Amino acid sequence: MTFTFRPLDPLKDAELLHSWVTHPKAAFWMMQDAKLEDVEREYMKIAADEHHHAYLGLDESARPVFLMEKYDPAHRELVGLYEPRPGDVGMHFLTPPTDRPVHGFTRSVITAVMAYLFEDPATQRVVVEPDVDNKAVHALNEAVGFVPEREIQKPEKRALLSFCTRDQFLAATGVAA
Repeated sequence: MTFTFRPLDPLKDAELLHSWVTHPKAAFWMMQDAKLEDVEREYMKIAADEHHHAYLGLDESARPVFLMEKYDPAHRELVGLYEPRPGDVGMHFLTPPTDRPVHGFTRSVITAVMAYLFEDPATQRVVVEPDVDNKAVHALNEAVGFVPEREIQKPEKRALLSFCTRDQFLAATGVAA
């Protein structure tokens, strides 16, 4: 599967995003009760933030099929929770609910996300902090080279702090970034 990325348009894409983030499948996204205006507001805030960016992943027909956020962990999400290194990039991704699951889709998405992040030569290491109970994403993270470091307490959740270097990604996937 081949994906491209485009910056998320908070107003144009809010309705689609709302349907994704409020679905029970997205429970770990913690926006279950969000109204459309809440989603617009959250992504307008991200669009205005120099340290946080949101993108839609598009399939071959340019249809949005997942959400990816990247952030600077020295300024967002993980401030004070670990010692950031130069070249660290934080990442979140969300695949939407579907009536017709495609085998290997989510793994293809996280692989594409990681390759996209590592296209930037300044990116040395990707940092994630999924909920400790999100076993499915832990397995996906491991499949692309993430190594868990430790559990951390964030304001909204207990998280598993994990890291993946360019070399670890290449070793796990064979994808040169």
